[in-house]
Amino acid sequence: MELGIYTFADLQPDRLAGRSITTHQRIKDLLEEIHLADQLGLDVFGVGEHHRADYAVSSPAVVLAAAASITKNIKLTSAVSVLSSDDPVRVFQDFATLDQISDGRAEIMAGRGSFIESFPLFGYDLSDYDALFSEKLDLLLRINESEKVAWRGKMRSPLDGLGVYPRPYQAKLPIWLAVGGTPESAMRAARLKLPMALAIIGGMPERFVPFVNLYKKTARDEGHDPASLQLGINTHVFVSDTSQQAGDDFYPTYAAMMNKIGRERGWPPLSRDQFDANCSAKGYLVVGSVQQVIDKILYEHELFSHTRFLAQMSVGTVDHKKVMKSMELFGTQVAPAVRKAISAGHGVQ
Repeated sequence: MELGIYTFADLQPDRLAGRSITTHQRIKDLLEEIHLADQLGLDVFGVGEHHRADYAVSSPAVVLAAAASITKNIKLTSAVSVLSSDDPVRVFQDFATLDQISDGRAEIMAGRGSFIESFPLFGYDLSDYDALFSEKLDLLLRINESEKVAWRGKMRSPLDGLGVYPRPYQAKLPIWLAVGGTPESAMRAARLKLPMALAIIGGMPERFVPFVNLYKKTARDEGHDPASLQLGINTHVFVSDTSQQAGDDFYPTYAAMMNKIGRERGWPPLSRDQFDANCSAKGYLVVGSVQQVIDKILYEHELFSHTRFLAQMSVGTVDHKKVMKSMELFGTQVAPAVRKAISAGHGVQ
C-alpha cells in the first residue's frame, strides 16, 4: 500500500497564537513539507485547489512544479483539481508539463470540489455542476489517451482533431477520481476503470464499506477485475508521542477550521469531547500515538483493502514544526510498520 500526505495549505487564523500565517510563509512551509516527505521515503504528496482566502493554493500544478525541483522520488498529485470549473485541455497541459519536469511523477486527482467559489469566478453556472464535471472528465480522459482529439460536448467548444501538447513524460498521466461518498461517483469511477480516492472526513469508516463494495461490484459488472483497480483513502491524521499530545496539538486549529466551514454549511460546532470520541479505535480521525495510528490504518485496510492511504495533517494552521514532527513519526515509524504488516498479509481480503 502506498502511503503519503496531502494538504490544502490552510491559512485559517491560529486563535491561540493570535495571528495568521501569510500566504508567502505557508507556501514556503509547504515546499519544506514536500521535501521532507520525499526524504522520508513516502510515496505520494497531494496539494488541493481552492479559491478562498483561507487556503494558499489555487494552482496545484505550479506548487508541485516547484516541489519537483527539490524532490527525487515522490509522486506529485493534485488533491483535487476542480475539473468542473477548469478547462480539461489546460489541466492536462499543466500536469503534462509537471510530468516532464519531475521525470514522470505527476498525477491528477480530479474532483468536483467541495466549495463553490470557482464557479462564479470562472463564469460557470452552479446549476450545471454535475453536467460540467461529467463532460469535462470525458474530455480529459480522451486527451490523455490520444495526442489528437476529435470531441464534441454541450458545455465547451469542440475539438476537431487538434493536438494537445506537451505530452507527458509517462505514456499517460495517472488520473484518479476523487469522491466523497455518493453512489453515483463510485459507479462512475468503476465504469471508467479509474482509480478512486475516497475522502473519509466524517462518520465511522465502516459506514463506507458498502460504498467501496459498490465500486468493486460495478467494476465486475462492467467486465473489469476489481483487483486491478486502485483504491485510495484520504483522511485527517496527526501523530505525536502520546495520544494526549496529538489531540492537544491538532484539536485547536482543526476545530477552528472545521467549525468555520460548519457555520457556512449549518453543521454544529465540534467540541473536544466529540473530537476525542472520533479519535477512538473505530472513529474517522486517525489522531494519536504512533501505535494508535498504525492500528487505525490497519483497521481501515481490513475494511477496504485499499492500495493507497493519504494523510491530511495540516487542517487549520497547525504549527509547522509540529506538522513536520508528525510527518517524521509517520514516515519513520508508522509507514514501515504498516508496510510490514500488509506485506505479511494483514488485512488482505
